[in-house]
Amino acid sequence: MIVDIMLPYYGSVPLMQAAVRSVMAQSDPGWRLTVVDDGTEPGVPEWFAGIDDERVRYQRNERNLGITANYRKCVGLAEHEYLVMMGTDDIMHPNYVATVRSVIEQYPGVGMVQPGVEVIDADGTVVNTIVDLAKRRLYAPRIDSRELMGGEDLAASLLRGCWFYFPSICWRTDAIKAVDFREEFQVIQDLALVIDLIQRGEQMAVDDTLCFQYRRHAVSKSSADAVNGSRFTEARAFFIDVARRMDEQGWPRAARAARRYTSSRVHAITMLPTAVLSGKMAGVRSLSRHAFGPGR
Repeated sequence: MIVDIMLPYYGSVPLMQAAVRSVMAQSDPGWRLTVVDDGTEPGVPEWFAGIDDERVRYQRNERNLGITANYRKCVGLAEHEYLVMMGTDDIMHPNYVATVRSVIEQYPGVGMVQPGVEVIDADGTVVNTIVDLAKRRLYAPRIDSRELMGGEDLAASLLRGCWFYFPSICWRTDAIKAVDFREEFQVIQDLALVIDLIQRGEQMAVDDTLCFQYRRHAVSKSSADAVNGSRFTEARAFFIDVARRMDEQGWPRAARAARRYTSSRVHAITMLPTAVLSGKMAGVRSLSRHAFGPGR
């Protein structure tokens, strides 16, 4: 089995090169890397031309497509049964492909595989942020090495607190192609995609083997959107809609979790002081509504 590793690239050249090198250092040779360049950084095509490995494919878009459209293009280019949508600044440990292939062998046809992840900062230092500690200690399921999850249990767990790391997930290609990415979402796109898959009956295998590094930057689009409140306007609309869908699905626990959206409310509360100090009053109002308003 070959795992398609898709890398929708835009941004830092050195970080992208580190990501590519980490793929090429895999202990298991069963992978193919496809880099889709959505930028115009000089020297990048030449750098890829110098890679002597037929498993590495590179192409540059004729025009900038933007994040969602480039993700869609990457998914469309995947040809094997499973794919990874790797972040352009993330790092795979050498055992990543071996780990996810082992999980898939145990659970043939599984829709998603979430392996063990550690978080690094912009300099590559392993860090433990409050957000990531909460993910691990409050929201992530307690598993014994490896576990298969799905249905209302998985939906309710993720709606209480989104504990997965999108770029580290290995997806069954036909499953992710069937649902596509939501046009109306930017920051919460990943959770929307996974909930859609769960509603279609897909399951997630969770494995605690550490094999991936997720890079969390101090300044990002999501953090900027958090301060001005737009992140939570999007999130609130999502949770209200999902609560309705969970009711229709006959999943009352998941519906309650969506209406409470506890972790998202707590996040909004933690951002309020920053919004107040920055004088972003529209953000203050949006954050307050999300943190303290009704879940409908």
